[in-house]
Amino acid sequence: MSLKNQLMDDLKSAMKEKDTIKKSTVTMLRAAIKQREVDERVELSDDNIIDIISKQIKQKKGAIEEFKKADRQDLVDEAEKEIEILSCYMPEQLSADELKKIVEATVTELGATTMKDMGKVMSKVKETTKGKADGKIISDMVKEVLK
Repeated sequence: MSLKNQLMDDLKSAMKEKDTIKKSTVTMLRAAIKQREVDERVELSDDNIIDIISKQIKQKKGAIEEFKKADRQDLVDEAEKEIEILSCYMPEQLSADELKKIVEATVTELGATTMKDMGKVMSKVKETTKGKADGKIISDMVKEVLK
């Protein structure tokens, strides 16, 4: 089943169950997908949809930091629930060990030795792990390996 179909099914079930947070989260995600399809005049694949979900999760994490600064625990809780819902649509995340092996293999493959090579390594690792690892975690691991 494609992600778009799964989102539609989940939206229907959230409406039946009167789960307002899930309904609003899935609706927001479907709107972002539709917006990009209209803007680019293309039918998005599951990989493209995963990119959108990743960006939404990243935005929510940034919002949580701001909500914590403003001492708004209610908004923090809501954003965490939204991240949990969005994460259900992401591929299974790589463990730290698996990611470290990929980073080390990429560094060896590209012959990277200094921090100047970080951009090349990051782009190759992100391409390899598409949606299976957070960009910040990848960045920290690449920095650690390139030291």
